[in-house]
Amino acid sequence: MRVGIHSMVWVGDWSRAAAQQAISQTAEAGYDLIELSAIAPETFDVAHTARLLEQYGLGCSASLGLGAGTNIASEDADAVRAGRERLHLALNLVRDCGGTMLCGVIYGALMKHSRPATEKGLDNSRRVLAELADKAAASGIELGLEFCNRYETNILNTTAQTLAFIDSIGRPNIVAHLDAYHMNIEESSMAGAIKQAAAAGKLGYVHVGESHRGQLGTGTINWPEFFQALRQVGYDGVVTFESFSSQVVHSTFSNDLAIWRNLWDDSMELAVGARAFIRQHLGV
Repeated sequence: MRVGIHSMVWVGDWSRAAAQQAISQTAEAGYDLIELSAIAPETFDVAHTARLLEQYGLGCSASLGLGAGTNIASEDADAVRAGRERLHLALNLVRDCGGTMLCGVIYGALMKHSRPATEKGLDNSRRVLAELADKAAASGIELGLEFCNRYETNILNTTAQTLAFIDSIGRPNIVAHLDAYHMNIEESSMAGAIKQAAAAGKLGYVHVGESHRGQLGTGTINWPEFFQALRQVGYDGVVTFESFSSQVVHSTFSNDLAIWRNLWDDSMELAVGARAFIRQHLGV
């Protein structure tokens, strides 16, 4: 098992200076991996990022949420085309930085929707993801579909929905990306959801985030149940800590997730505390 941290604990953008800060501090805080926020993969100096990861001995994954203009689950051909291009750039980023996972809301737009997704839109999403998965497989990369709460996606809100959607695409390197923050809202049983994904052979990536997006163990999530279930199913993949505060702001992502207040001010204190919490519960 490897323990990671989301890059937006440290920085809101990904300039060369931001990359240096985030990667060096991730190593200093005792993590094995940094999850790169690939909202705008075209802005990355990929070679510089790859060199820093090697210098500090860190692995990486990358995640993003598509927007209205890049929504591959849209009926708008231009949005689908733009989303496809963004996903392929993000996949290239993961490949060129030596990562093995591209995850997040990569199946549709991360936003509040006013109506259900259409069948035509869902077919568009499946088509783009199948093509992306085939390209990813050539580099040994998996795609993790992160189901989110009903206020952030109208496609995948639960483990069961995610497994059914993955099955409908029919690519072995597409897996379920479970996130405790969203599961705490949508699932009736944390342990049941984890066991369901594991039984299907699709428990591929895990986010740990508190109910209020702040420090682990200070909200309402039943962490003993969550971590015990991971141990029971023998999960040995990546567990990544994700937390957001208005202390670290991205030009669009902070608004998309409704990050309006400071849940923490000191990134290092937060990261070290979360790392200790994960070690306490998982022994890693």
